[in-house]
Amino acid sequence: MRGDWHYLDNGAELSAHGIVPVGTVLAVHGNPTWSYLWRDLVTAATDRAVEAAAAAGEHPDGVGDAWRVVAVDQLEMGLSARTGRRRTLADRVADLSAFTDGLGLAGPVVTLGHDWGGVVSLGWAVDHPDLLAGVALLNTAVHQPDDVPIPAPLRLALARGVHRLGTSMTRAFLDTTLALARPGLPRDVADAYRMPYRTAADRAGIEQFVADIPADADHASRPELDRIAEGVRGLDVPALLLWGPKDPVFSDRYLDDLLHRLPQARVHRFEDAGHLVAEDVDYAGPVLDWLGAAAPEPSAAPPEGFRPIWAGLDERAADAASRTEQAVLDLTATGAGRVVSWQALDRQVRRIAAGLHGIGVRRGDRVSLLVSPGPTLTALVYACLRIGAVVVVADAGLGLRGLTRAQRGAWPQYLVGQTRALAAARAAGWPGVRIAADPLDPVTRRALGVDHELIDVARAGEGHALPPEPGHEDDAAVLFTSGSTGPAKGVLYTHARLAALRDALAEHFAVGPDTGLVTGFAPFALLGPALGTRSVTPDMDVSAPRTLTARAVADAVRATDARMVFLSPAAILHVVDTAGALTEDDREALGRVETFLSTGAPISADMLASAQSLMPAAEPHTPYGMTECLLVTDITLDGIRDAASAPDDGVCVGRPVGAGQVLISPLDDDGAATGAPASGPEVVGVLGEVLVSAPHLKERYDRRWLTDVAAERDTPAGHWHRTGDVGHLDAEGRLWIEGRLAHVLTTVDGPLAPVGPEQAVESVAAVRRAAVVGVGPAGVQQAVAVVEPLAGVEGAPRRPGLAPQELDAAVRAASSVPLAAVLVVPELPTDVRHNSKIDRARLAAWASGVLAGGRVGAP
Repeated sequence: MRGDWHYLDNGAELSAHGIVPVGTVLAVHGNPTWSYLWRDLVTAATDRAVEAAAAAGEHPDGVGDAWRVVAVDQLEMGLSARTGRRRTLADRVADLSAFTDGLGLAGPVVTLGHDWGGVVSLGWAVDHPDLLAGVALLNTAVHQPDDVPIPAPLRLALARGVHRLGTSMTRAFLDTTLALARPGLPRDVADAYRMPYRTAADRAGIEQFVADIPADADHASRPELDRIAEGVRGLDVPALLLWGPKDPVFSDRYLDDLLHRLPQARVHRFEDAGHLVAEDVDYAGPVLDWLGAAAPEPSAAPPEGFRPIWAGLDERAADAASRTEQAVLDLTATGAGRVVSWQALDRQVRRIAAGLHGIGVRRGDRVSLLVSPGPTLTALVYACLRIGAVVVVADAGLGLRGLTRAQRGAWPQYLVGQTRALAAARAAGWPGVRIAADPLDPVTRRALGVDHELIDVARAGEGHALPPEPGHEDDAAVLFTSGSTGPAKGVLYTHARLAALRDALAEHFAVGPDTGLVTGFAPFALLGPALGTRSVTPDMDVSAPRTLTARAVADAVRATDARMVFLSPAAILHVVDTAGALTEDDREALGRVETFLSTGAPISADMLASAQSLMPAAEPHTPYGMTECLLVTDITLDGIRDAASAPDDGVCVGRPVGAGQVLISPLDDDGAATGAPASGPEVVGVLGEVLVSAPHLKERYDRRWLTDVAAERDTPAGHWHRTGDVGHLDAEGRLWIEGRLAHVLTTVDGPLAPVGPEQAVESVAAVRRAAVVGVGPAGVQQAVAVVEPLAGVEGAPRRPGLAPQELDAAVRAASSVPLAAVLVVPELPTDVRHNSKIDRARLAAWASGVLAGGRVGAP
């Protein structure tokens, strides 16, 4: 039998070096590729093993990275035999078993498959549990829902009059597949893929493979596909899924299905990769890295004193003294002063939770919530968490393109939205069973593809018992980053980590039942019930912080007698700017606020002081955090003023909160964070990347395993995150943030962080805000200041370009570093969510173009 097969095998070369492999990777290609697909893995596995053996000296048999790779050409494909037999899926699985038997392949074996080779490899895996050590997959599918047609490209390839002509009589199917590479394949690589398929007879296997696609339930190969799909659920071995989401055939729908069958899998979606993911990205390195660290992590015991995130709601609703008190108040235009008591909120949470379970939502299912903050969203979030559904939250500020990327990346099974969101979902093809948050007329409901209305779901859940609660290690929420430093990423929190966030906030800020929260910052708008205190969303568009006014804050404080106010920096700017409209009653209400927090981006002491002037009894805080860890450090206005007495470069953000820890990984001359992370005297005043750890740090990035690996690169033992922020620690243990790692200038004098020089430039009276960016080649970059003048300054330019001579001179005189140029813009571009983080990358590209003589337009 082996004489009929062609395969790649690095076993002989390993043996020639005296290397005994720890296991075998059995790699199976799909249609119309062949074993050439796996050439990089064969080479990389060999090179890594030989290098490790050389380092091991006299003990090459102890090399942990030594993996044999066997990459087979399936019969009728590649350089294997053309037998003339028409093969079904069951035949191909049996063929592969016969091949490995003939090869005498012993365990441990890790299967690796792509396209329909993924199904064949999984069939082998299901049939050889005694040899199996793991499964790895590139874009493939193991299940086809009866109510979903197969992908359009496959329907076309199967169409009468197209099938044979496109697959065997011509190279159309082959060339179309090769054209899916992103970027296009080099000519020699494309020619190598075509080499085994020169004639129609050579391509007969391509035709047969397409014909064997189980397009419907009656197809001859459907029983075998279903057998494998169910068998995969029982594979209790490490798994790896590397995915190209631009694939027009195997979309994220199939990735989501695989994850339900292999929940233990580590997953990475290469955002710009497609069907030929093995050609689009470096997959071999990640596969080998995973092979070296594929052991499943042991389950952890619940944290001491663990209380689920909804415990505060339960307690207030069960307490006769508080159940009728105000829990959530919505003052937005859509909410129109809606008030919900603890008892009513608890009842609605339970109704929705039972109703969602009744329509099929199960533990681990993802539910995307595209509903404005307020009582409805609050009830939805806690209802989902109660039944173990995973809440997916992506900010509308991401825009349609960013939201589409987020929805397809998270691939929720259900989507709850208001009418505008449902229309976007319909237009952009977002996944998920549609649930309308608002009542709809029949015509609109059909047009938007709505399956259920939330009001009916809640009614159906009335009086029904809830399923068992999720565990502390179960996934709870996927929160998307702002997209201000690259495409928005999903950040996954477990129930334990959400509970830890609640506890850190409650302890550090002394939040109790009588505190009351005004939440003008979307990420914290849902924490009131978790903290057991009433909360109110002021009259604003939460996706546009600059819509919040001082009077709206006063109205919210007065309506709930709140003692704590959460605002974003962009919201504070507008609140301060609109303070002139406050009445005496408004100022009296604001005077009762005891704690004021600005979080989401750094804010100056002057702006914090301006906000405090509106809330004179409040202690202003400006916590530092990110979506990955919403609360890292904290500092008060007095703390900022104390730090200013011996000023460092950057923004002082205080000391770690609770059990949180901060380390600095020093930068090298190339601006890379290569230094050993530390927090002692050796790093005081040293510029480096900020690393954080806390019980409420995110569990992982969602479906971005390689990003997790990078974020935990060279970190100490434990659960750490490389933030991408740069700064330093001072002798008092306070953290100073000086910018983003990606924005560090690499000058002839070494790395230069932007925030310190920007602060110096902003000391110029005519400058409202400034950005310092680098132009020129790495290592010899020059600093350029881009300034936004204060409104109304006499002679302030109205168009972007070079700064006027007087402003140029003032900025250069104030700057702490030499400047190659001073440019001016009417308004600095900011990120989409906070409207306060300056987009330095965009400004750097614009400044480079301007100084190179390009057209001067808006950045």
